[in-house]
Amino acid sequence: MLQIKKTVTDGKAILAPAGRLDTLTSPELDAAVKETAPKVDELILDLAELEYISSAGLRVLLAAQKTMAVRGKMTVKNPNETVSEIFEVTGFSDILNIE
Repeated sequence: MLQIKKTVTDGKAILAPAGRLDTLTSPELDAAVKETAPKVDELILDLAELEYISSAGLRVLLAAQKTMAVRGKMTVKNPNETVSEIFEVTGFSDILNIE
């Protein structure tokens, strides 16, 4: 199960998914992004509590990046070593703004 903590203030949203982002749970984050993105200029995905991300999760991040490129900016923060390695192997480290 994926838990998503959401904070929205002054045109900036922080979504912090916790758990595994895979085929079963990625629709939850996708829905949260689609609900939140139109209302903000900046989207931050705080991945500090994300244990794993699958290709389905990567698709959600890519879609969010495309959406926010039109509206403002998106930043990915605090990926753990496992998630960072997946970003490197898939080339997402070159696509996403990761801090």
